[in-house]
Amino acid sequence: MSSTRRPRIWLAMFAAIAAAALAWVSAIFWLVSRQASRDESQHADAIVVFGAAEYAGHPSPIYRARLDHAYTLFKSGFAPLIITSGGAADDPNFTEGGANIFRTNRLHTCLAVSDGYHMFRVKRMLESEGVIAYASPRPDSRLTGHWQRTKVKLREVMSYTAWKLGF
Repeated sequence: MSSTRRPRIWLAMFAAIAAAALAWVSAIFWLVSRQASRDESQHADAIVVFGAAEYAGHPSPIYRARLDHAYTLFKSGFAPLIITSGGAADDPNFTEGGANIFRTNRLHTCLAVSDGYHMFRVKRMLESEGVIAYASPRPDSRLTGHWQRTKVKLREVMSYTAWKLGF
């Protein structure tokens, strides 16, 4: 093989990898965007509230809004139980309010409460644990600026990709 063909092969391989990566990012970005605007609230075994920051034992405004939304769903009779969930701590296989509670109590469905732009990833993570998840984003989670929406959705694409890759 001549030395002039090697750079062309590497360039073609790089272009193919870049095109595949761009297609992946575009597809997941579209799925995140589509799911973010859907409220699938319906009766379920439990409501799972995904955590956000807390300050000295008090929920952040975002977490408070998620908790308030979950309480509204609970009071409306959508589910008899609210489970709060936090980070993974030392064991990356389970979260604080995670799949063990569902398995132990033979729960199968949940209303997932978080911000809209998290819902695609949240649903996929729950489904990977055998839980049928319905999205119920907190009502005021829509971001106003175009750049802000794009930025958080791209971050979700990266978070979802990292999760899929096992990170």
